[in-house]
Amino acid sequence: MKEEEAPKYKRVLLKISGESLQGIEKFGLSQEMISQLGKEIRQVHEKGIEIAIVTGGGNFFRGVRARDLNIDRASADYMGMLATLINGIALQGALEKEGLRTRVLSALEVKEVAEPFIRRRAIRHLEKGRIVIFAAGTGNPFFTTDTAAALRAIEIKADILLKATKVEGVYTADPMKVSEAVKFDAITYSEVLSRELKVIDSTAVTLAKENHLRIKIFNITQAGNIVKAVMGDEIGTIISF
Repeated sequence: MKEEEAPKYKRVLLKISGESLQGIEKFGLSQEMISQLGKEIRQVHEKGIEIAIVTGGGNFFRGVRARDLNIDRASADYMGMLATLINGIALQGALEKEGLRTRVLSALEVKEVAEPFIRRRAIRHLEKGRIVIFAAGTGNPFFTTDTAAALRAIEIKADILLKATKVEGVYTADPMKVSEAVKFDAITYSEVLSRELKVIDSTAVTLAKENHLRIKIFNITQAGNIVKAVMGDEIGTIISF
């Protein structure tokens, strides 16, 4: 009998965008997508991998809409942080239905539904086999959830930041708009920054570069890709030196 392949990573930070949680719905959450994610994350957990998750909030609200709503950017960003908390609680429910122990840690104090973010506590939860969901971004306006994901990955000493998106990886241009766009299998931090590629926030890339944090960007809409990503399969795009 063939021996099961060992996972490539011991501890990972998975960034899930709000758009991914939305699935095919026009707004909010997709029950089908949330359920699929719960099952895939359980499969990853069963391989002995420690998993932390950062949720986005774009399926409910984006801070960059501040101008449209005629409110100041800081207030809009806090609204976006609360949207990530809604997603985190929804994902927690899906994971617990799969029999997984979870904790939601929020950068904003909402003690009725989440623990406050404390780095050592987060690491301890991971060591005890719990899945940790980081919500409310960094807790500060003017920072994206991509940057929050990079920051949390560095703080918990994750082996890699896995950014789950609706595209296959990093392209020379937006593949949704440019049909001739070419996908990279691997690309350097510097090249992502110099080309101003928008698949991930530049602040997150700079933070990752300074702290030698590898990033993998992959398509989450295809079932099984989370497991493939943590096993080190050649999907998506790796960003490194």
